[in-house]
Amino acid sequence: MKTTGFALAVMAAVMVMPSARAQDSASASETVRRAIHVCTACHGESGRSTVAANPSLAGQQAQYLQQQLKDFRSQTRSEANQQAYMWGVSALLDDNTIAGLAEYYAAQTPAPGVAGPKQQVAAGRRIFTEGLPLQGVKACADCHGAQAQGAAGFPRLAGQHADYLNGQLRLFKKTPLRPHGVLMKGELRAMSDAQMRAVAVYLQSL
Repeated sequence: MKTTGFALAVMAAVMVMPSARAQDSASASETVRRAIHVCTACHGESGRSTVAANPSLAGQQAQYLQQQLKDFRSQTRSEANQQAYMWGVSALLDDNTIAGLAEYYAAQTPAPGVAGPKQQVAAGRRIFTEGLPLQGVKACADCHGAQAQGAAGFPRLAGQHADYLNGQLRLFKKTPLRPHGVLMKGELRAMSDAQMRAVAVYLQSL
């Protein structure tokens, strides 16, 4: 597994964290605080990413965040450009630290949405709320909520970077990098690249 020098430096920072299982609540909080500091390098202050390729974590569903970190740790979730980095960092997180990170980010206020081209936003809204019945695609809102707020194991999508979302939709549709996304693969099979992009632009606007 190839790891960049930056990733190695971040991994070293995580490795100095004491195990949360062995600490009292104050020490556990310090462990999570250190982990948050590491996450901030890519996901921004309070989980509000300013880099289009990196997802925002603020306001994300805690259950979803926990599962994704555990999937990275077990190497059952991959990323086209971040695989080595996320596998390496998550390997050093125990269950208690993962739970603390998820709770912290779920409680943060997301950044406001960013408006996109009106026609594209409108097209994405229709797909999100109504689906594409003639193509056999159901409404995204059925799982992700009317306001794309997410629920339990379904992630919050509202306000997420369009570039990140579009990239993830393409991964679900065209590669085996997201093996747990069986449901998503089925829905995306009939969608065009333009339709996926429209949905991503709409979600970024929320």
